[in-house]
Amino acid sequence: MLNVSIVIPAWNEQERINDCLLNATRQTVMPHEVIVVDNRSTDSTVEVVEQFMKDHPEAPVKLLHQDEEQGLIPTRDYGLNHATGDILGRFDADCMIRPDWVEVVSGIFTEDPDAMGATGPVMYYDMPSRHFGLRGDNSTRKRIYKADGGSPLLFGSNMALRATAWRQIADEVCRDKADVMHEDIDISLHLLGKDLKTVYSPRMVAGISARRMDTSPSSFLNYMRRFKNTFNAHPQHYRKHRPEILLTALYPVMHLLYPVWQKVLDTADINPAEAAWINEQMELAEQEGRELYDDTPTDEEWNEKHEE
Repeated sequence: MLNVSIVIPAWNEQERINDCLLNATRQTVMPHEVIVVDNRSTDSTVEVVEQFMKDHPEAPVKLLHQDEEQGLIPTRDYGLNHATGDILGRFDADCMIRPDWVEVVSGIFTEDPDAMGATGPVMYYDMPSRHFGLRGDNSTRKRIYKADGGSPLLFGSNMALRATAWRQIADEVCRDKADVMHEDIDISLHLLGKDLKTVYSPRMVAGISARRMDTSPSSFLNYMRRFKNTFNAHPQHYRKHRPEILLTALYPVMHLLYPVWQKVLDTADINPAEAAWINEQMELAEQEGRELYDDTPTDEEWNEKHEE
């Protein structure tokens, strides 16, 4: 199997980074490495990551610092450039990947040698009806998040690149000094510009926060304009659908519901990020326990072996 590096850019993510790392390392297949790239955090993000590394010395977690420039893109690039895996996974510090994410991602690129970028649906773990929302996101994303007649656009909260593909575009991706573009769509269009294939897989699932819906209307609309700005920067590419229309239509309801649901979670003392994949993690732990039990010799077997 191809090995998978995971790159997590982080700026002031002390509340979620520990949960993120737990999900990244509680996998059916352990990632080759999990690289947290801190970008001048002023909270205790660094301390939380360092403590996680001390508490889990077996986990392949690395902490890097990108201090030269404030911003997601230089921080992302720093992590991708320092990763050593065959496949470079990338998601945000508040993301919670499914327990089989690494295995699925490795399989996608192993099964399709032409695949250079991959993405999948997301579940909003801090909203009600999470799994219903996942089905809706999957249905929507695989139909309208496309460019150039059908090539999937990568989603920064749930994406992976073949390392060789990243090296082809690393010096060409837009720096976006004005911070008006979607950096994940920019990567997608640079891949497509070199005729590098992107794929969509419903099996590649991550959980993300819906906190974007808690921003002010003006901030949200500015964020939606990033779709148009990114394609304007790449006039050789085109799209038939505009996801921002659907997202803007959903915003009023989500904006009202999000803070109400957070109060429900707080009252019930539920950490939604920790609970995102808890059932699947418990099943995985039970399976590992059964395998350990099956591999453990009985007293009779142990005595027979040592009597010999």
